[in-house]
Amino acid sequence: MDKIADLLSQIKNAYMAKKVEVITDWSKVREDLLRVVDDLGFIEEFKVEKNDKKRKILKIKLRYDPKGRPVLTEVKRVSKPGCRIYTTAQKIPFVLGGLGSVIISTSKGIMTGKKAREKNLGGEIICKVY
Repeated sequence: MDKIADLLSQIKNAYMAKKVEVITDWSKVREDLLRVVDDLGFIEEFKVEKNDKKRKILKIKLRYDPKGRPVLTEVKRVSKPGCRIYTTAQKIPFVLGGLGSVIISTSKGIMTGKKAREKNLGGEIICKVY
């Protein structure tokens, strides 16, 4: 099971259903990915909590614009477990002419494509968000 694709699907489906909050299982990769998405402003906030079975969970509060439309309109998984997609710092793609963002897993952690370009780091393209 692809934990990242599962998380992105849960968030996308929750936005389509006009949910306020998503609760999902915790993993270090999911937490790092959510930290980047939160920094980009596509979600309100997220918290790591423990559930009744003492396991960590992620509570994600979704963000909507004043008219009630989702801030995050599309999320696309690029690199998949069966087909990894890697890039160099010079070839990091732009999303919607810079309105969206690509999220990359580098040797220095998960970050946006813009930060990776600034630090001259390539890596695995995880997803595109806009």
